[in-house]
Formats: sequence, structure tokens, C-alpha cells
Amino acid sequence: GQLLKMNEKYDEAIEEFQTFLNASSNDSLKALAQNEMAGAELAKELPQTMKGVTVENAGRDLNTKFSEYSPTLGANGTEVYFTTFDADDVIYVDEKNKDESYAQIYRAMKDDNGWEKPKALGGEINRPEFHNSNVALDKDGRTLYFTRAQLMGNVLSESKIYFSTGGSEGWKGAQEVQGVNGPYLAKHPAAGELFGKEVLFFVSDMPGGYGGFDLYYATKTGEGTFSDPVNLGDVINTAGDDETPYYRDGTLYFSSTGHPGLGGFDIFYSTWDGTKWSDPLNMGRGYNTSVDDQSLALDTEGYFGMLVSNRPEGRSAYGRTCCNDIYTVSIAKLYADLVTGLFTIEKKPLPGGTVYLIPTQNNKVGTPDSKTSEEGNRFDFDLSLDMPYMVIATHPDYFPDTMQFNTVGLTESKTYQHFFYLKPKPVIPEYDTITLEEPIVLENILYDFDDDRIRPEAESDLEVVYELMTEYPDMKIELSSHTDNRGNNDYNENLSQRRAESARRWLVRKGISRDRIVAKGYGENQPQTVSARVAALNGFLKEGDVLTEEYINAIKDEGQQEIAHELNRRTEFKILEGPTSITIKSTRLRKKETTNPGTDRGSLIGAPQQDTAKVHNLSSLYGKKNLKGLPVMQFNKRVLELGAVKKGEKRRFAYAFVNTGDAPLTISLISACDCTTIENDPTGDTFQPGQKGVIEVLFDSSEKDEAEEIDIDIFLEEADNDGIPIRETVQYRFDLKK
Repeated sequence: GQLLKMNEKYDEAIEEFQTFLNASSNDSLKALAQNEMAGAELAKELPQTMKGVTVENAGRDLNTKFSEYSPTLGANGTEVYFTTFDADDVIYVDEKNKDESYAQIYRAMKDDNGWEKPKALGGEINRPEFHNSNVALDKDGRTLYFTRAQLMGNVLSESKIYFSTGGSEGWKGAQEVQGVNGPYLAKHPAAGELFGKEVLFFVSDMPGGYGGFDLYYATKTGEGTFSDPVNLGDVINTAGDDETPYYRDGTLYFSSTGHPGLGGFDIFYSTWDGTKWSDPLNMGRGYNTSVDDQSLALDTEGYFGMLVSNRPEGRSAYGRTCCNDIYTVSIAKLYADLVTGLFTIEKKPLPGGTVYLIPTQNNKVGTPDSKTSEEGNRFDFDLSLDMPYMVIATHPDYFPDTMQFNTVGLTESKTYQHFFYLKPKPVIPEYDTITLEEPIVLENILYDFDDDRIRPEAESDLEVVYELMTEYPDMKIELSSHTDNRGNNDYNENLSQRRAESARRWLVRKGISRDRIVAKGYGENQPQTVSARVAALNGFLKEGDVLTEEYINAIKDEGQQEIAHELNRRTEFKILEGPTSITIKSTRLRKKETTNPGTDRGSLIGAPQQDTAKVHNLSSLYGKKNLKGLPVMQFNKRVLELGAVKKGEKRRFAYAFVNTGDAPLTISLISACDCTTIENDPTGDTFQPGQKGVIEVLFDSSEKDEAEEIDIDIFLEEADNDGIPIRETVQYRFDLKK
């Protein structure tokens, strides 16, 4: 369970801890398991980021490939004392190289260019043949406390606290602190104040504690002398190890394995009200990870600090979590953050969504930040000041939604909060059932303006009708053609009649008897009723809406009006006689995208012709009437059918595109699920009008358990004429073969 927890597999860890609790009769071990389980539950609840806090590796200026410990900052934050072995090779304890075998205390100064090369303190502090570590300064910076220790193998066998007076200009010979050392281990000193008096906090395993190492304090009675130690009590100390104290302005920071945490040592804080300590609180992510995090210390102002951690991004050459590095902690004096939540329109939490945070300064789209949660519905983002933002909430089964806001002119820290209530996409069945007198739209039968000739792309739908009529020889159908309501009604009826007869002629030439087909032109007299599929493809329409002239005129967006008119211009067929119902796979009558042959790498799938800027419904520009001055990303195929894919199989494929707009196109971000890898990521590339490009994709089915439709979202740096970032989407579908 602990290993799972340290690998951030919190749900699995909880299951293991619960299994142990059910089986164990050892009360102390059960208490440990309950505490570990509480930490795993906490890890699931804590925000992914800490507001206004940035924690970064201090880099090679301070960190070696081995471990660093206990950073302590001088009063102005430009001076740091810390401990390191200062070795980039494996350390061996032998007689030949004693000096390099022991930890030493170093000091580094900071200038405008960063931290200068650290220098070891002199022999007054770094006594040979001892590990000199765990540095702390008093509030005036004139007294330095530290630990001298000995190891027996890897076990701490002796540890005492020492002090030295002086300052940055130099330190006097160290002396043993009186009153806190004894026949036990004493380490991790920290200067503080309680009851109006100077005290020294420290860590010890002396008898009478609550578990492993406990936190104590002793009141200062003179230079280097203190009263008898006092245990901080069971509010602070636990059955685990409680270490690395740091005190500042009534708050005690320390690390512990005994309070509920994310894994390993976590950093906690407790406040002193003059008589007692408050219950310790976990500092949260950023400060803490699933491994060891210790030794938090801050500068005088409290906005800059350091800690040590063996988190995986460290510099260690011996293992991802082998060794401690120093990390800097920057706390913003003024910060802004965003908390969003995804819900259904019934206000139920909606897991499995993705939220994009996109800066939109000067009508240009910056680099988006995206977060996906398979289990939760909360998303937290840190924000920059004086910045306008666009937020896009998406979910595979719901229509996306957007909101805009800005952080301009803030005078105090602020948390922005917005809940998205997403509208579900209608479920499109895999199979359609065609019944008597039910009109079915043939989506691929389109005509050129004022023309009744069958275009090549229409033949696929007519081929389906031909196959059905061959399969059901007693079936009689009506082929009907419809127009929009613009133009003369008599003319529209005549045009629609000619188009219906043109479709009938195609079938008759294939061998279908003419008397089995009724060709009927209805002109504008039968506006389309919106089906579930049409509603799914057009978010501004609802299933059951009738696209009458009055309905279309009430639509405010001109581009959406044009889409509605186009939907009315259609060819349908319905069964008049024969079978009462036919079941057919819905994809057979789905609108298909045309493919033009390509001749170069930019046309890997086939680049579309540039004679039109027709926008696909998977583009955020879909329905926009005015595309002047905008890039238009036109794909030859936006939706790829991979067919049957064996679980664990990998497939490579590509999407070719052309910028058919009249402005340059720059890709800002390509986002997809973990199963999708962009192999030649064109992020940051700019494509001039007419220029071709290709996006190559690797799909890994190893984690898939069923058939699925995968979206790949492509964000452009450019915004549309409403200032909204342009987003393009491509898809692929597969059937899983186990």
C-alpha cells in the first residue's frame, strides 16, 4: 500500500490498506494503515496546484548529483547555508579519502546573475570525520546552530547540536549546546520564540516520546545554554517521525511521516496561540509530493524560501528518487487562479472532461494549458496577471462550452470560479431502422446550383438504395427532392422534380424497374424535421425542430441560417410498399468526405482543392459567415475509420491539410488522449495561405477495452472575428478486437 501511494496510485493503495485493516489484529499497525489511508484520501481531494506558489529545482548552482540538506536563508534572502557531500561520484567511507566521505556545511551568495559557487565553511564548523549538517540561524543571523553526527553503516549512531557565533564575515569555533544534548540523538535545531522567550526547537529520540523522532523545545537561558527539553505534545508529535522544524511568526513548519500525507515525509504547519498548538495542516501539493519533502525555510519577508525533496525531477544520477535536491519556493504577493467544474445540465458532476485555458492577449492566442480528469470534475489553473483568457470545456459525449474573463487591474489576490453545465450530444445509434413511410435523408446527394445532374459523390448513397432494392425485390420507394424556401415556389418545385427524376434515372440504368420508383419534387413545401443525428452535428438545433421559414429567420447567426437552408436542400427516400422495416448500419448513409489524390508528402492522405473555404462542422469556424482575414484549416479527411484493431496493436496514420483561408495559420497546441502520440508535432509552425501540412499520429490500443471515437483538438494562435481562439478537431474511430 505504501509503495502504491508513493507511486501516486491512491485508489489502489486505499484498497490495499483496507485489505490489511480487515486482516490484521495488531492495533499499532492498524493505526498506521488508517493514517496512510487517510493520507491517500487527502491526496485525492487536494488541488493539483497551490495558489500563488511556484516550487522549482534550484538547479546545478546549489545541487549536486548526490544529496543536499537543510537550506537556511540569511535575513535578506541573498545568502544560503546548506549541507551537501559535494560529490558527483559514489562515496566510499575509507581511510584514504576521509574529507570527501562526510557531509559539510556550505554557504552561497546570490547576485543579479544567480547563486555564486558555494564554499565550504572552515574547520571551526566542518569538523573532520564528522557529518556536519542541519543548519539554522537565529533571528539576528549572529548565531548558527547545526548538528555533528556519526554513522555506523547507514544508521545514525551519534548526533549532537552545536552553535557558533559571528556572522557572514566569519564564524567562531563551534561549541556544544548545553541542556539539549544527552544519551540520545539530537538533531535539526531551529531558533524560535515561545511565551515571549527565545527557544530552540530540535528533534530527538529521547525516552518518553510518542514514536520515532519527536519535536522538542528548550528555553534559552544564556549563550549556548538552554533549560530542560519539553516535548511539543501529541498534537504535533506522532507514532511516526516528526522532523525538520522551522519557526516563523507564530507558525511552526515541520515534516512528518505520522500525519496524513501524500507519501513519505510531508511538510505541515501548526500555529501557536500563546498557550497551545493548532492541529497541523498539510501544506498541499507543490510543497509536498508522493515522496519525501522536508526542511522548509523562508526569508525575512516570507515570499521566498527553500525546501529539500527527492521528487523524481531532481538531479540525482543514481535513481529518480535516490537523493535530495534543494528546491526554491516563490510565493506571489498578488496572485490569481481559476477553479472550474464540469456538470451535466441536471447539475450532476461530469467526470472525463478536458478544460483548456487559453490566453488571448491582443486578439492572439497564446499557448493553451489543458487538463483532463477521468475521475473528477474539478480543474484548477494558476493565472497570469493583466491577461485576458478564454476557457473551453469539452467532453466526448457533450457539446463544448466557453467563457471569457480577464485578470486586468487586480489590486488583491482573487480566485475566479466558473461552473460549466454541458449539454449532452444526442446518441447516434449504430444501426438505423427504416420503416414504411419514414423519409430517410440521403446525405451525399448534392447538386450544383440550378442543376439536376447527379454528382459523383452522390453515387454512394444511390448505391445503397440500389442494394436495398435488389435485396428486397418487392420493395417500392419514393425518391423525393426538396429545396430551401428562397426563390420562386413554382421554380423550386420544377427544379426539385427534375432532381428526383435524375436520381431515379440513375437507379433505372442500374437495372431497377422504373415502376418501383416514384420520383417526387416537393420544392420548399416540406421543411426538414431535425433528427438526432442532425442535432448532434449542429449544436444550435434541437431534435424535433422543423426548419420552417419562420424558424430559420429567427436564427440570429447568418452562418447558422445558411446551414439550416442547406439542410432543407435534400434528397430523401421512403418505403411505400414491401418490407415493413429494414435495419441498416447508420454509417452506410452517413455523409462522406471526398478524397483527392495527393502527389507529395504534404498530401499523404490527399490534400483538398483550394477552390472553396467550406468549413467542416468539426471546426470552431463552422457556421461563421465572415471568414475574411482568417486562416481556414481544411482537411481532406477529418474522420478516419481504422476498422478492427487488435488490443495492444499500434497504428500509424496521418491527416493532410491545406490553409484555404487568406491569413497565415500557426498551430499553438495539439491535444489528444494518452493513447494518441503526435509524431511530427507541427506546434509552432506557420502555414501560409495555400500551404500544405500533415499531422502524423501513432495510436496505441493497449489501454483500450472497447470501440471508441477519439478526438484530436488542434488550437491555432489566431482568433476568429469574435476574438475566440480557432479550434479544429479531427477524429478517428476503431473497433476493438480482443
